[in-house]
Amino acid sequence: MHFAPVDGCRIGMLTPSSNTVLEPYTSAMLAPYGDAASAHFGRFRVVEISMSDASQSQFTLEPILEAADRLAEANPHVIAWNGTSASWLGLDKDRALCAAITKRTGVPATSTMLAYEALFKAMKVTRLGLVTPYIEDIESRMIANYAAQGIEVVRAARLDDKGNYSFAAYPPEQVGAMIEEVAQARPDAIAVVCTNFRGAPVAARIEAQTGIPVIDSVALTAAACLRRAGLDPARVTGWGSVFSRV
Repeated sequence: MHFAPVDGCRIGMLTPSSNTVLEPYTSAMLAPYGDAASAHFGRFRVVEISMSDASQSQFTLEPILEAADRLAEANPHVIAWNGTSASWLGLDKDRALCAAITKRTGVPATSTMLAYEALFKAMKVTRLGLVTPYIEDIESRMIANYAAQGIEVVRAARLDDKGNYSFAAYPPEQVGAMIEEVAQARPDAIAVVCTNFRGAPVAARIEAQTGIPVIDSVALTAAACLRRAGLDPARVTGWGSVFSRV
């Protein structure tokens, strides 16, 4: 008996080492595709989010490229940096990283923050609500970077945690309360910026209640990768409207 080989679309994702949210959530999001799509993860060390030298050194190029090398051995159709460091370090960091990944591996590359940039341009977002687990210094740099893109953060909520592992401990209901607080300012969209944060499970409910798009980082990265790989993200339901927007 002859069996056809299974050769679905493989999505590679570079993951902070202390992240425990994005892998199970992403796999659940891709479940509707069955064998037609799968997510594969490569880790590099990220254990603290602050502006300290130790924290910033986590995002130097070479350790990330080494992780990309290993991930590329699985022959992915796209590689994404599934993290949000460019929200405070600047989008040029992700542009340079993605170019370096593609040059080194030959695989098309993208990132969470570049996906945000593209989506907010397409949605014509000028007034943004921001939800993060981060400390004030990180949040203020994010707000300044959004302002440079022509986007005003009209309301923000943060937890003042520099975790990164600890970010996953906050339940979806707590993240949802932060989103609802920010929604009171009636922004064009609300960004839940962190890929180790549980915003995706409550996004659809809050969108239905408020009429405001809730763009969670994990969901957005999955949707953008599906689109880059030639699959229709709209097949994914229950995780927010982002899958029908990308």
